[in-house]
Amino acid sequence: MITQRASICRFCSAGCPIVVDMQNGRPVRVTGNKASPMFDGFCCTRGQALPEQINDPQRLLLPQKRGLDGAYRPVGSAQALDEIAASIDRIVADHGPRSVALYLGTYTGPYPAAGPFAVGFARGLGTPMIFTSMTIDQPGKDIAAALLGGWEAGPQVFANADVWMVVGGNPLVSIGLTMPAQNPGKRLTDALARGMQLIVIDPRRTETARRAHIHLQPRPGEDPAILAGMIRVILKEDLHDHAFAAENVAGLEALWRAVEPFDPANVAARADIPEADLIAAARLFATRARGLAAGATGANMSGRSSLTEYLIAVLNTICGRYLRAGEAVANPGVLLSRATPRAQARPPRPARGLGETMVVRGLGMAASGMPTAALADEILAGEVKALFSVGGNPATAWPDQPRTIAALEQLDLFVQLDIRMSASAKLAHYVIPPKISFEVPTASFAKENIEIYAPVFAVPEPFGMYAPAFMDPPEGSDLMEEWEVFYGLAQRLGLELKIHHANSVAGLARAPRPPAQVDMKTKPTTDEILELLTAGSRITLDEVKRHPDGALFAETIIVAPRDSACEARLNVGDEAMMSELGEVLVEPPAAQRAAGAYPFQLISRRAAHVLNSAGRDLPMLVRKGGAYNPAFMHPDDLEALGLRAGNRVQIRSPHGVITGIVQPDETLRRGLVSMTHSYGDLPKLGLDVAQHGSNTSALTSVEDDYDRFSGIPRMSAVPVDVRPQA
Repeated sequence: MITQRASICRFCSAGCPIVVDMQNGRPVRVTGNKASPMFDGFCCTRGQALPEQINDPQRLLLPQKRGLDGAYRPVGSAQALDEIAASIDRIVADHGPRSVALYLGTYTGPYPAAGPFAVGFARGLGTPMIFTSMTIDQPGKDIAAALLGGWEAGPQVFANADVWMVVGGNPLVSIGLTMPAQNPGKRLTDALARGMQLIVIDPRRTETARRAHIHLQPRPGEDPAILAGMIRVILKEDLHDHAFAAENVAGLEALWRAVEPFDPANVAARADIPEADLIAAARLFATRARGLAAGATGANMSGRSSLTEYLIAVLNTICGRYLRAGEAVANPGVLLSRATPRAQARPPRPARGLGETMVVRGLGMAASGMPTAALADEILAGEVKALFSVGGNPATAWPDQPRTIAALEQLDLFVQLDIRMSASAKLAHYVIPPKISFEVPTASFAKENIEIYAPVFAVPEPFGMYAPAFMDPPEGSDLMEEWEVFYGLAQRLGLELKIHHANSVAGLARAPRPPAQVDMKTKPTTDEILELLTAGSRITLDEVKRHPDGALFAETIIVAPRDSACEARLNVGDEAMMSELGEVLVEPPAAQRAAGAYPFQLISRRAAHVLNSAGRDLPMLVRKGGAYNPAFMHPDDLEALGLRAGNRVQIRSPHGVITGIVQPDETLRRGLVSMTHSYGDLPKLGLDVAQHGSNTSALTSVEDDYDRFSGIPRMSAVPVDVRPQA
């Protein structure tokens, strides 16, 4: 007999409401919840594969310990925690707490208790070495928000925008990132139908770019020049928002001096785009009343991440793309503290040099967090002896795969929390499998917390939902939730745990909430943890629980006028950013840098059937998109190289070489190779790329064109050569 339960999808951070068909205590089908507001019954292919993920015969059900012979054998969870705690105790005694590091990957997002407990454990231990996937994905957003300053009422939103610009993103496939993630296809269709104009900057004619009114299809790596050229057009033609700038903006003169040399004709030649299209895009964005520009992974990974995001923020600022006094906030938050928005700037703040420093490249704590790209060097230098990896797969996700693997192999203690024997798990001393999806309760506030992305990825309307656990883990399993791992370790080490609410310094102004103290004597339930994390929220968790399909908790919160004592301004002429823009002016175009021995450029892309390294081994998703990540090239480039679809090639960069399987893609401009990242496994295993894919990280170096703030190296627009494999 089939029964149905309402829940929240846990495959990515979009948090779509779903309906789960259950049979004999196991999920057999997932569909979108049409009774839930805002999402219109949307559930992507990845979410529909959740039953396969939960019922996967390769899923780990028992903790694993690596023996001296390299083989993994089951170990009880209590014994594993005992031994891990003892190892941590020894490492801290010998090397200090800083020798223990924590990495939080993308998959901590769907489990809202995981991150706060892991971070609380690290802080209780006394280590500042806390790293996240943000610094290998889109760290420029945090850096830009620090250097520019924030707007306490938030930016204009997608729902009533009449122009929208996407830079280096494909939200129809990635599910959000540059526009709301809640059914992005329908939202874009509705927006275009009401007259919104779409601008896309992308080297590929993506699914999103095909729907754009203006698509600038440049050579990769030229986003800063293009954005500077657009800003120049707007300032020169006096199209910026004079009133907003006069009251709220500083640095316009410095900005003009920096962008003035970026003449549209020069920029167009450099990026190989039509000059008329560049000018038209700038005019369209500036002359429409409401809208926003937003950058994504492609823009951040192509070099100069901080500068690119800063120029996007500058473009929004000079066009006044912020809510004003008297306007209503679209989403004041549900399980967040009450918003107190004012139509005023939050002053700029330092973007780096914020505390802890690393041993390499002058990197350290920045506005985006600790630089993950420098963690492998920190391990190899002997500064970090132990690593906890939660919700991530460092061996395939971090840049410079050879250096990453060498570092992971050198650790005295590597603990990987994972549902499978991933590439990283195969290097760990202990692999702790967690409970997943419908085996644990969750709530929608984790999505609300990432206001740094608002309104381009966070929840666009005041939607709140709670989903209870409604199935038991498989019989004979020994599984814990991620938070239980760190709670158990803290108990064994005699640590006190405090969990912090994640109110963003770049989001709406909100009432502050102090960290919550966790009871270390009587173990709390997950529901009690969720209560702690949502204490003081605008809507209580109990009230949200009364709506099993989720609900919109509307409240009209009006933006208050600027405080008479506020003198803060948004800085569009930051000295470091203007200096870096000057570097762009004098350096060769990306196309020239890719010439000679490396005539192609490799760019990243998203795939609809995977999320980074997750999903590429589930049968439903393999049927949808294949088991490997093809090396897509323009058909004319394949013909010139004497290649056909399915041929194997060697793709070589200045830093490494991988095997790829080529496929034609007419949406690419010539001279490019486009591949999805985070595929592959450990190179030493010699696995067939047709079954596991190719890891593009092996073509990158953490020392190549790295961002001076976040440390993110060039991971897209990478110069490569392509040759048939013998």
